[in-house]
Amino acid sequence: MRNFDGAMQFLKARLREDEKVALAMKPGKSQDLKTLQARVLADVEAKRRLVAWVEDNFGTALKADADARGLPALKKGAVHLIALVPELLRSPVIERLVWAYADHPDYDPEWEVDRVHARERAQ
Repeated sequence: MRNFDGAMQFLKARLREDEKVALAMKPGKSQDLKTLQARVLADVEAKRRLVAWVEDNFGTALKADADARGLPALKKGAVHLIALVPELLRSPVIERLVWAYADHPDYDPEWEVDRVHARERAQ
């Protein structure tokens, strides 16, 4: 995915917005609005858990360790390359979650290219 870190930050910001709007709802006696509010909050929590799962992989820890230890560039590059594998396997989760916000002004058109490629692979 192009600009993976940007997509992660974008998605986290959208989840904060969704949560804020859901919490600001005043459903009163409307059971439908109470149900919708609960569903939006549950959706935000589920997506946050997916984001955490993507972030919490041994590749991220390997990269952080290599950076902290100040390894020589070649060794650090090798560690980063190895760490890329779990990121590549998990990044489609973020890729697909981001697509739900394609109408947002901060949505990166580069992410749409990934969406087109995913559709082509599925056919």
